[in-house]
Amino acid sequence: MTEAIYLEVKHKAEDKKEKRRVSVSGMLRYLGVSRSGYKAWLIRFPSDQEKRKLMVQSKIQSIYDESHQNYGAPKITQKLLADGINISERTVGKYMKGMGIKAQYVKPFTVTTKDCDFSSQLNNILDEKFNPDRPNAVWCTDITYIWTFDGFVYLTSIIDLFARKIIAWTLSKTLDVSCVLDTINKAKTARNMSKPLIIHSDRGSQYVSDKYREATEKMRKSYSKKAYPWDNACIESFHSLIKREWLNRFRIRNYEQAYKLVFEYIETFYNTVRIHSHCEYKSPNQYEKEYIIKSKVGA
Repeated sequence: MTEAIYLEVKHKAEDKKEKRRVSVSGMLRYLGVSRSGYKAWLIRFPSDQEKRKLMVQSKIQSIYDESHQNYGAPKITQKLLADGINISERTVGKYMKGMGIKAQYVKPFTVTTKDCDFSSQLNNILDEKFNPDRPNAVWCTDITYIWTFDGFVYLTSIIDLFARKIIAWTLSKTLDVSCVLDTINKAKTARNMSKPLIIHSDRGSQYVSDKYREATEKMRKSYSKKAYPWDNACIESFHSLIKREWLNRFRIRNYEQAYKLVFEYIETFYNTVRIHSHCEYKSPNQYEKEYIIKSKVGA
């Protein structure tokens, strides 16, 4: 017998032995199950409860994927309830655990800009009052670092606290004050500033410059206490969010790729799709739009 034929016969023998390793009849006797009952189990249809579970799990997976794998049980529960599926957050969490999916971990934010100490001149007008009753009452702004293979780039953002909406942002290659001014000018062009407006920031050098003061001369300027980022928690939280939910998934090559990723997150997801507990589990755009409609009806 040649070696090739010998190996072929050996493999067939091993496969046959592997297939016979577990005897169905033996297992049925061991479990005390009749063969007819086993065959009935093989062809039985799932119960209504099992069908509903499979349907809900499918919806959970869809919502989770549409959120870029970011939503946890609370937000997914709210989306299911909005779709008319009556379910508890505990059950959603149980299903998600069984499916092996979970929300991204929220890392605490940290101070990212160097503060200038002008304690007697820079007052905290906002005083952690993060829930204004209308749009364009309070804006918060800050700068964060984004790492790329070509070096750091810098994201300057402005958030309107009413709907937690990013109303302007700029991505720059330097920390020059121009990046802040460009963002301020974008916000002023895009928004209605007919009523009093507070703009809050940290004490970074860009935000205490003469050019910044000139650009915001018609606004009431508010500043966080020195080395106390919680005074500007909303925009700090957003910058942590965009990194955790999106940017940290990529090995960003350069400014151009970073710009594309920031645009995709803010303009096609965060403002337009991502639900927020502060906004009654609606997107910032939807929450703000509903306020405007109600205001016109009540006028």
